[in-house]
Amino acid sequence: MFRIVKKERLNPLVYRMEVEAPMVAAAARPGQFLIVRTEEKGERVPLTISDYDPDRGTVTIVTQEIGASTEDICSFEEGQSFADVAGPLGMPSDFVGMSDGKLSGRRYVFIAGGVGTAPVYPQVKWLHSKGVAVDVIVGAKTSSMLIYKEEMSRYCDNLYICTDDGSEGFHGMVTGMLENLVQEQGKRYTQAVAIGPMIMMKFATLTARKLGLPIIVSLNTLMVDGTGMCGACRVTVGGKTRFACVEGPEFDGYEVDFDEAMRRQSMYRQEEKEAEPHVCKIDIRTKNQVK
Repeated sequence: MFRIVKKERLNPLVYRMEVEAPMVAAAARPGQFLIVRTEEKGERVPLTISDYDPDRGTVTIVTQEIGASTEDICSFEEGQSFADVAGPLGMPSDFVGMSDGKLSGRRYVFIAGGVGTAPVYPQVKWLHSKGVAVDVIVGAKTSSMLIYKEEMSRYCDNLYICTDDGSEGFHGMVTGMLENLVQEQGKRYTQAVAIGPMIMMKFATLTARKLGLPIIVSLNTLMVDGTGMCGACRVTVGGKTRFACVEGPEFDGYEVDFDEAMRRQSMYRQEEKEAEPHVCKIDIRTKNQVK
């Protein structure tokens, strides 16, 4: 069993949990993910690793309540245990395999949207440990939905906050902030990395192309079973069919067919809706069932 040693609420819909999983923690690298099952016959839920501590033997996951399975995960409390935490799965971020010499002189900019901020954190932390310069752009609809601000600021050179409604930081999209940094502030980056909603990554890629900036994106939101057997995460990258869970989840943004990826992402919405707990109310006056 995999005990939850710490749980905290990051915003109204998002929870962070530190879970005992010594073997996963010992082998985890930035960019990888794991599979959580709450019970023996429960659904396999892929979640990107948000942090890991080999000494404590723990991994950190961040989960947003968006359906029946994620609501089930978020309902667990400190001291309770998941039936299974399997991993690490997927390929680590490209920079993990780079030599210190190759990393020297590189400058990264991360574009994080919503819950995608969580998997950005271990990447920024790892690059910081190697002395690599990193800027981070974090976006959310409003200030109350922002996560990981304090944690991220410890390890990045500059943290830029963006909110759609202007309640904090830059009033606008993360793509507008990226353009501002490069075109108006004269920032120079060797690599961009975008993690967040598919539509955000699509436009971050279009913006990066306009700026002549290489960009990596994470297709973790496409994954279902995490082994490549279900085929749900098939996506065209560079004109070839790739599986996000076993060949990714990170790919060259220029080569991803985002329109196809977004169509695939919406394939199971009806099934997810049907899986949500259904609550019926009884009208006492008429005895009729109201749905």
